[in-house]
Amino acid sequence: MSTRAITLMLMLAALLGLMVWSFINPHDMQVWWTEMAMVFVLLAVFGGLYRKLKLSLVSYFFIFLWCYMQVIGAHYTFELVPFDGVCSFLGFDRNHYDRVAHFVVGLNAVGVAELLWRYKQANGLRSAAVYSIVIIMAVANFWELVEWLYAEIDGGSAGLAFLGSQGDVWDAQKDMLMDTLGAILGAGIFLLAMRGASKQSKERKNDD
Repeated sequence: MSTRAITLMLMLAALLGLMVWSFINPHDMQVWWTEMAMVFVLLAVFGGLYRKLKLSLVSYFFIFLWCYMQVIGAHYTFELVPFDGVCSFLGFDRNHYDRVAHFVVGLNAVGVAELLWRYKQANGLRSAAVYSIVIIMAVANFWELVEWLYAEIDGGSAGLAFLGSQGDVWDAQKDMLMDTLGAILGAGIFLLAMRGASKQSKERKNDD
C-alpha cells in the first residue's frame, strides 16, 4: 500500500472517530444533523470519485481539515465551541471558531484549481488559480444564503445556532471575507506547488 493511501486512510479514520464522538450527546441534535449534512455529502462524493479525481494530499488535507472543524462545530454548535483560550490570547470578545472554519473553506481553492487545471477548464496555472478564488467566493455567497433561509424557515433556536451570527450584523460579509482570504492563500499554495513540481520535472529531464 502506498504512502498516499495510508495517509488518506489515517485521515479518514480520524474523521470517522471524530464523527462518533460528535454524535454522542451533542448540544442540539437538530443542529448536529444540519451541520453534518455537508460532511456526509462530501464523504459520498469524494469516496465515489476517489479513483477519478486523484487530488494531491495537500488538497485532501484541507478537505479533511474542514470536515474536522465542521464535525466539532456540529457537536457544540459553532458559537459554543471551546475556543475561548485562542480568542482571549488574541484579544477577541467574540468566538471566532466559525471564522477560522470559513478561512479553511477558502483554502480548498487548492483542490478547485487542481481540478480546473487537470480537466483543462483553465488556460494556464494563473487562470486556474484565479478561477478557484472566484468559485470559492460563489460557494461562500451561496452558503450564506442557505444559512439565512434555514434560519428564516426554522424560526427558532436551531436556526439561530446554524446561522451563528452572534449578534454581528456584518457576520455574513465577514464570513465571506474569510472564505476569500483563505481562497487567495489556497490559490497561492497551488501555484507554488505546481511551479515546484514543474521545476523538479525539468531538473530530472536535464539529468537524463
